[in-house]
Amino acid sequence: MSNLPSNSIQQPPLHYTESGKGTPLVLLHGFLGSSAYWDELIPLLSSSYRCITPDLRGHGRSLAPEGSYRIEQMADDVIQLLDYLQLPSATVLGHSMGGYVTLALAEQHADRLDGWGLIHSTPHEDAPQAKENRLLAVSKINSEGIAAFTDGMVEGLFAPASLEQLPKAVQKVRELGYATPPQGACGAALAMRERPDRRQILATSPKPILLVAGAQDRLIPSDRLFTSEGDNIKTHIIASAGHMGMLETPAELAEIIRDYLG
Repeated sequence: MSNLPSNSIQQPPLHYTESGKGTPLVLLHGFLGSSAYWDELIPLLSSSYRCITPDLRGHGRSLAPEGSYRIEQMADDVIQLLDYLQLPSATVLGHSMGGYVTLALAEQHADRLDGWGLIHSTPHEDAPQAKENRLLAVSKINSEGIAAFTDGMVEGLFAPASLEQLPKAVQKVRELGYATPPQGACGAALAMRERPDRRQILATSPKPILLVAGAQDRLIPSDRLFTSEGDNIKTHIIASAGHMGMLETPAELAEIIRDYLG
């Protein structure tokens, strides 16, 4: 199936789950999340696709080294996971921070991508105030703890109606945040702060690209995502979603992904 050497990597570089058979689809979660972000979506896709959901560096059950990370380093982790799985290529969709990792993959490992997409993410680099906010996040995590930081962040991830109608989803995101190793959260925050602008990658990549925004996303509005047009780019806005379409509107997001892959 692959020209990769057999047993080239003895241990997976990231904790991951997989479900289903068929075309490989890798889903990368956002900041303070884990592979569990995709729990509602996987049953809607795994009948047709081999869904692979890793915990990114510093998150979930993957290793969380001390110190700052780099988005490119997190992308290399994903490539090592593909090597471990003996997959020469896959389609990769990234949510929020996972989208930044996906963009790095598209820049540095384009030959390993059959297609790629951004879900509630952006190719822009952090604006100056956002860079400052990353440092404030690290300071708050170190001084007040991961739970206090998570509590201050979670409600802003959801559309107002979702906060009322989906309390279990909100609580799930809160608990996943609580479970994130503090040093992992700090390392990832610094990685996001230092990432470069990758709008040119979106503009020039010839791969099939999917861009999904939430109409009620208070973190990344659609104009920060839809920076390029092309015959290879499919764009969608989910009217009732905030920043968490995989939990707020899983059926609609699954249909969008199936249409893109189809």
